[in-house]
Amino acid sequence: MTLRLLALAAGVLGMSATMAAPTHADMMGNAFLTALNNAGISYGQPAAAMAIGRSVCPMAVQPDGTFDSVVARMAEDNGMSHDAAAAFTIVAIATYCPAVLYPLLPNRLQA
Repeated sequence: MTLRLLALAAGVLGMSATMAAPTHADMMGNAFLTALNNAGISYGQPAAAMAIGRSVCPMAVQPDGTFDSVVARMAEDNGMSHDAAAAFTIVAIATYCPAVLYPLLPNRLQA
């Protein structure tokens, strides 16, 4: 009986470990979703939100990429209000490519 319980416990732990692996595989994605939640920004599917978040950085580093152009595209492509798109964009940049935050917002980040 004890051996069966140990085997069952080992099986459950083994299954939970393999099921948890994909959740922990994208630590940046988890940080991004947490930041969205903390900022009060709603999103539908987590995987879709992470994909949209990762798409912000390539837009931001384009030669004509400005914060306003990225926000406008995020709003238009994803059906967000301007304010929601701006907040989403800031969270995405802060999570996935923080080095471009200051170049995009040099006059807006002054104290």
